[in-house]
Amino acid sequence: MQSFSRVFRAALAATALTAGTFGAVPAAVADDGYQRGPDPTEESIDAPHGTFEIGMAVVTRASADGFGGGTVYYPTDTSEGTFGAVAVSPGYSSSQAAIAWLGPRLASQGFVVFTIDTLSTSDSPTRRGDQLLAALSFLGRTEPADRIDPDRLAVMGHSMGGGGSLEAAKDDPALQAVIPMTPWSVDKTFPEVTAPTLVIGAEDDVVARPRSHAEPIYESLPADGDTAYLELRDASHSAPSAPNTLIARHSLSWLKRYVDDDERYQQFLCPPPAVDDEISEYRSTCA
Repeated sequence: MQSFSRVFRAALAATALTAGTFGAVPAAVADDGYQRGPDPTEESIDAPHGTFEIGMAVVTRASADGFGGGTVYYPTDTSEGTFGAVAVSPGYSSSQAAIAWLGPRLASQGFVVFTIDTLSTSDSPTRRGDQLLAALSFLGRTEPADRIDPDRLAVMGHSMGGGGSLEAAKDDPALQAVIPMTPWSVDKTFPEVTAPTLVIGAEDDVVARPRSHAEPIYESLPADGDTAYLELRDASHSAPSAPNTLIARHSLSWLKRYVDDDERYQQFLCPPPAVDDEISEYRSTCA
């Protein structure tokens, strides 16, 4: 299958020729990777809003191509260069409203975030994976397209959307990061997923029990890859559907480290965090 980052580049090039909505975007400084924003602290990664002011663009179902529409959240400041982009899928029977909190939270830290609706709320993980990739491709034709780096794309998802994020990464190895949150999937083995993957499980999940879903999915990932398994203590399957500081902290650090190649965030991932009142289990390939 053709890499969706290549499709995105083509769409972005066409948009730049015809629109140029925001003008030229400065290139990133190679020596610093793609660092965006000030040096992070424990307080900054837990904050409900980062240092970037954000804009919002609504994509209607009628204008969407291959998915059910959604909302794009993006930093309004382009002085630091382009940004990585993340598409996020909701779970079974849910709309984008269930994962909408991640949009402004991550965008204000320096990402373009696309929270999507699926074509049907009952779509399978495989179909949700296709729709996440379609959404990333569509970003090349949206209002903030010229501030997105088409080589720095990631996917996230809750429940069946989490399974969908893994399906998307299986289909497009060019993705830079994957974060399935309390994932549900008939398929429990994803050795084809080579992108850095953070699996988030919930200790009290009775819909996608960690021992039946999140843990075997994590254990099936390539042993030589960058992977981590975070299990939320005393949390249910719906934990990702409301603002959650622990999910935000680890998701932000994971995206910064692997989408932005920002070594400043390594300190929040390695050495791995200890089991405590919030974390019931944490496993990682962190050296």
